[in-house]
Amino acid sequence: MANDFFKFKEFTIFQSHCAMKICTDSCLFGALLPEGFIKEDRALDIGSGTGLLSLMFAQKNTECNIDAVELDEDAFIQSKSNFLNSNWNENIHPLHKSVLDFKPIIKYDIIFCNPPFFTNDLKSSNENRNVAKHSTALTFNELLFKVSELLHENGSFYVLIPFVSEKEFVDIAEIYHLKSSKIIRVKQTLNHNYFRSVICFSRAPLTLELKEICIKNDNEYSNEFKELLKDYYLYL
Repeated sequence: MANDFFKFKEFTIFQSHCAMKICTDSCLFGALLPEGFIKEDRALDIGSGTGLLSLMFAQKNTECNIDAVELDEDAFIQSKSNFLNSNWNENIHPLHKSVLDFKPIIKYDIIFCNPPFFTNDLKSSNENRNVAKHSTALTFNELLFKVSELLHENGSFYVLIPFVSEKEFVDIAEIYHLKSSKIIRVKQTLNHNYFRSVICFSRAPLTLELKEICIKNDNEYSNEFKELLKDYYLYL
């Protein structure tokens, strides 16, 4: 059973009312989000869930304003509480709605999202978990259409998806003139196949950068994983 809370070095995530709990790959994704954003910049977290990604991003971009959109009411309430109890509560703005109904007057310098997974997998009996984990509420096509609408001309879009969906996602993104500039493929260990892809998109075509990350070497976190998560995990 997942813990009711997950304590990081600079914030704590309570998650008992969220269908999708914190996992290692989502923490890795948060650590891979870029820094260097300032007060005038705007960030958008689509499907903020527990609030993990917004808080990890806020820790490294302490002045950037972040809009965190979440459809599920329980997750929205819990993430709002997590934000209020953090050091960046004035910078993160939780919004309870579907991103498909979200019509801000501004464009975003960065958008990040860990969208619904496992379109073709069997669903669970927990409907909230189904909405969070399957493409029932938000398809790849809908997500990319909305990103293309909300992203600043010079902005970037970061996404974490299953590796098996990488080509499909990149192909759909091309329809909306979003070009992949970086793909990081993730393995559990050197002996495993890829299971996640972190992809960065922009509007301008750039030389594609490809790399891979292994989360563990044998039974220990890899040096690269430790370096990425050292500012977040308590015992690194």
